[in-house]
Amino acid sequence: MISVNKKIVLLFVVFISNVFPQNTLQQQFDLANELFTKEKYFDAITELKRLQLFDKENLYAFQSNLLIGKSYKAGAKFDDAIKYFVLAEMKATNDEDYFTSKVLAARTNILRCTTKQAEKILNELLNDPKFISKEKEIKYWIGWNYIFSDNWGKAYEIFSEGNIDTTLADFCKSVDEEMYSKDFAKYSSYLFPGMGQFYTGEYVSGVLSVGWNILFGCLTINSFAEDRIFDGIVVGNLLWLRFYSGNIQNAEKFAVQKNLLISNKALDYLQFHFQGEKP
Repeated sequence: MISVNKKIVLLFVVFISNVFPQNTLQQQFDLANELFTKEKYFDAITELKRLQLFDKENLYAFQSNLLIGKSYKAGAKFDDAIKYFVLAEMKATNDEDYFTSKVLAARTNILRCTTKQAEKILNELLNDPKFISKEKEIKYWIGWNYIFSDNWGKAYEIFSEGNIDTTLADFCKSVDEEMYSKDFAKYSSYLFPGMGQFYTGEYVSGVLSVGWNILFGCLTINSFAEDRIFDGIVVGNLLWLRFYSGNIQNAEKFAVQKNLLISNKALDYLQFHFQGEKP
């Protein structure tokens, strides 16, 4: 009878020793998740790292690494976030968890403007037969990657494809149509100095470019016409060509600056007014 009781006690002790640590780990993870929900991201990271220290069997390896990554991402620590999303990917035990960690890594790369890396991750997922059902979601983030690459035209094409997001498609189209053509600004200034500045709305600079080029062009021509070859060479090379090449460079610079303003304004709008999911 005593030996039977001893066996029961031993089994109970073994049971408690196995269950209690798991319950403790679960409580630790729940606490960290609660802190994350309350936007106490770095407190959540501390609790999750403590959880990992005691999780000898790696029962929470995927969940903890993923939530640490999400906490770092929410705190704008993008390099650290990607590190933990990669660790979560390595600990994934099924396709869904693997996909989740990869997409979060891509979204973080979009935010830190490492768009080539984001493109690589998203294209790998897009070409993986296991995720054929996720095609629309993957292309949604590809569209956002084009936005952060400042390629609003390609973003419009992606969002329009299969009506992935018509609101974003229309918005991207309007931004793309508002953009200035750097090539037109540059090459039109080859043909007519000041045209690129007029095109970008820099009228004062355009008038000055026209005026200086006409002035020094006339002085150069007159110098050669009056057989003042040296004066013609000096004026032509040092002054006329300087203002002519400077006019071309300025035209392209103005187009780039104007496009940057348009792009930043569009991104601000998306950040504060777009209601859909963002990177």
